Amino acid sequence: MSGDLRVINRYASVLYILGILITGYGVLMLLPLTLSWLSADGAHSAYDEAVLITVASGIALSLSARKGRREMQVRDSILLVALIWSLLPAFGALPLYLYIADLSWTDAYFEAVSGLTATGATVLSGLDQLPLSINFWRTFMHWVGGLGVVVLAVAILPLLGFGGRSMLKAETPGPMKDSKITPRITETAKGLWVVYVILTAACALSLHFVGMEPWDALMHAFSILGLGGFSTKDASLGHFDSLDIEMVVIFFALVAGSNFSTHFLVLSKCSLRPYRFDVEAHYFLGFLVLSSLGLAIYLWPDGIYDDFLTTLR
Repeated sequence: MSGDLRVINRYASVLYILGILITGYGVLMLLPLTLSWLSADGAHSAYDEAVLITVASGIALSLSARKGRREMQVRDSILLVALIWSLLPAFGALPLYLYIADLSWTDAYFEAVSGLTATGATVLSGLDQLPLSINFWRTFMHWVGGLGVVVLAVAILPLLGFGGRSMLKAETPGPMKDSKITPRITETAKGLWVVYVILTAACALSLHFVGMEPWDALMHAFSILGLGGFSTKDASLGHFDSLDIEMVVIFFALVAGSNFSTHFLVLSKCSLRPYRFDVEAHYFLGFLVLSSLGLAIYLWPDGIYDDFLTTLR
């Protein structure tokens, strides 16, 4: 017992913040729960249980560690990041596991990990027949994980009395980890999420404008901006068979694949100049254009598609 207490005291800050994030994750489940009630899709009981388990677990973890809190070090942040990406999918899998009768826990966890990490691989079939709220939760996990649970956490950590810079350093790869877009890391995180929400709304409206139903447009916007790939249809975008929809998807996928720090600077300065001087974006777009052309040239002689433009598409 005393050994358990020593572990809790040693990692109290990590466990306290992890508990807060798990609780917040449970609160997010209220969105598909509300949608399930409004649409009467029959999945609300799964969300009732999932919300209760998630929120209760998060609160219990935070209460058990609240007395030993201290400022986190970088090594604490690394542990927290690892725990976030390991444990949040376990709670995200609960609605899927509780609703889909023949889905094993392993497959439910895989689906949730794929969602939160924006991997996009799915073990589910019959997506067209799934309840609206289940597909909403799948794609919403893409959206939350796309920009990063960690970036979201950094935006709210100061409200809990913690700094978020060490945590962001633990999560961020490459040279950007030591750069400052704004003087305060919290304001940076909030700014990135504002950009993310604006682009998601623009993508959803554009998809609806070119022919998608409103809910399909929103859920595919979640998936596109999160760069995941989940769809509400078994045939994915092939279900719609629309060049206009594909063009919108390509455009916003390119935007989402670019550095959000650059998008943030463009909006904050009301100028397109940051795009011009973003070397990373130049290489990113150049690589995509060359690789797409290369694949089209490779596939075209095989006669899989009627013409070169269709092959490139």
